[in-house]
Amino acid sequence: MTRVVRPVFFVLVALSFLLAACGGTPATPVTVVETQVVEKVVTATPDASMPELPAGSVQINGAGATFPLPVYTEWTYAYSYVDPAVVINYQGIGSGGGKKAIVDGTVDFAGSDSLLKDEEYTSGKDLQMYPMLAGAVVVIYNFTPAKEYPADFKAPKLILDRQTLVDIYNAKVTKWNDPAIVALNPDLADYLPAETITAVHRSDGSGTTEIFTKALTAFSADWTAGGASSIEWPVDKAGNGVGGKGNAGVAASVINTPNSLGYVELSYAVSNNLAFADLINKAGQKVTANADSVASAMNDFSGAFSDKLTATIVDGEGAGSYPIVGYTYIILHTTSMTDCVKAEKLLQFLQWALTDPSATSRAGALGYSVLPDAVREQVFAKFGEVTCNGAPVLK
Repeated sequence: MTRVVRPVFFVLVALSFLLAACGGTPATPVTVVETQVVEKVVTATPDASMPELPAGSVQINGAGATFPLPVYTEWTYAYSYVDPAVVINYQGIGSGGGKKAIVDGTVDFAGSDSLLKDEEYTSGKDLQMYPMLAGAVVVIYNFTPAKEYPADFKAPKLILDRQTLVDIYNAKVTKWNDPAIVALNPDLADYLPAETITAVHRSDGSGTTEIFTKALTAFSADWTAGGASSIEWPVDKAGNGVGGKGNAGVAASVINTPNSLGYVELSYAVSNNLAFADLINKAGQKVTANADSVASAMNDFSGAFSDKLTATIVDGEGAGSYPIVGYTYIILHTTSMTDCVKAEKLLQFLQWALTDPSATSRAGALGYSVLPDAVREQVFAKFGEVTCNGAPVLK
């Protein structure tokens, strides 16, 4: 027998959704740590303490990007209270793994921040990407001050601009007290150490890396390593780059390596209380990554979707736009699903996630930005094109 095992704190997540939906006082936001939130599907020997899933239950399996994992975990559990007949499992295995799984037909849906390549569309035969949310990629950091902070001194957030970030990952800015960093951080000038910057990056193929490197490509012609889910890092060649697997690996490397920085999704940084830098955007304004600055970036590119309903939304023109932003997508088969009940339940869940006030509220609390109406309407129109055994899934 297969059953789904979830940590106890997921009950608090569900209760926060239910209270919001019923008009009660919202629960205190739940802190989600990636190493805790991955649901486990286990096979066990039946016994009296392990109740069977209700008759007629539908189990839907998904896998892929870690970028949306915190909110997908909350959504999938909360939805079990909205429709108790549905059990949805989502495993955060990375965008590359999710794309392979949906192409191979081993999952019902995939999550990806990385765009499908032409050959993946061909291999998958009837795949479609649907933007679900947008989120930011932030630069987390850990430097040892050159001298102790005074007792009454509250260290300000680190500030970086677009060119300096490119220069760090190009191994051209290699010291924390480099004049470029000092000029951006006058209040930290006396505390920035004369130590080498260790630049941490993802070691696995990652949609987060694709968003980050596409941003670096947009920031400066000096970035020639490309914008993709996996690249050859100039800092590795220079000897001051370190790879970490997943958000957890990058965060662990930064936390445990003095005088380092790296990049993770905003939701992961927020959930784990990691310090992250503010950035100077294309308009020359200092911006903090949050739901508002991500929404501003989406609006900068509201008309930029391809015929495949995909878009790159880094380095927007808006004064309030955070510059390292990307959509996270759901990938579905559009004509080859044969379990029509499962297909309908899956699309109903996705519609709920995009429209339910409590679902969108939780997304915002985790640092994601929900889709503008104009984008959401395009997604719903594409949902309407999904068929099962030749008939539209959504009535």
